Amino acid sequence: MSIKEDIEKVQKKVNVIEEQSFAMEILKDYKITNKRLFIVWLVTFVAFIGLLGYTIYLLNDIGTIETTTQEVSQENTDGANNFVGNDGDITNGNSKDKTN
Repeated sequence: MSIKEDIEKVQKKVNVIEEQSFAMEILKDYKITNKRLFIVWLVTFVAFIGLLGYTIYLLNDIGTIETTTQEVSQENTDGANNFVGNDGDITNGNSKDKTN
């Protein structure tokens, strides 16, 4: 039984040495970094899906606006067409009965 106990002790020491080796430390850091980068990737992907959904919503929401223009023609020579309601005498500076 003494040999069996010695073998078990040696195996435990080898396991401790393996766990404390440089490669195992790098592997643990690598796992932590991978987990962090995966979370960052998930957040970025969710943000991209949200942006894509919002863009599609905006594209479906935008409509066309039809505008109409109305042309007004001058019907007389003294420029009195710009006065709506005909409430007074409009001359626009072109009065024929202007006295100096």
